[in-house]
Amino acid sequence: MRHFEAVRSHLGSLHELRQNDPYLISFDLKLAPDRYQGIYLAELEDEAGLRYLRVSTPIGPLAGTDPIRCLRFNWQQRTGFLAVADLDGSPYLHLCENRPYEFLDRAELQRVVRELGVLGDQLERLISVGDDAL
Repeated sequence: MRHFEAVRSHLGSLHELRQNDPYLISFDLKLAPDRYQGIYLAELEDEAGLRYLRVSTPIGPLAGTDPIRCLRFNWQQRTGFLAVADLDGSPYLHLCENRPYEFLDRAELQRVVRELGVLGDQLERLISVGDDAL
């Protein structure tokens, strides 16, 4: 996996893509017979021109969320961090992970997607009291 098109090709062969833009794709990751988690992948570029893959999943609205708990969560995590991004015009918490392409192969990509999907679903259930809103 050295570029976004390789990521798109691999994940598109495994999942039905809901969004398929030049540098953004999304799909629903099936976790259980009745549980799905939306996964978004985008390409980022840093100041030096190095490209990264961002894997993210929305977990709930920012409103009513304790920022200190979010920062403590970020401090304790080994994989993934909480960030805020707009979803349909409203601020939402997202669980994210950024990976450089040079260390990304198919197995690692699938592991990161699965790990963020499972953790994102658990966090979503904690925030939304059991509803699968995302």
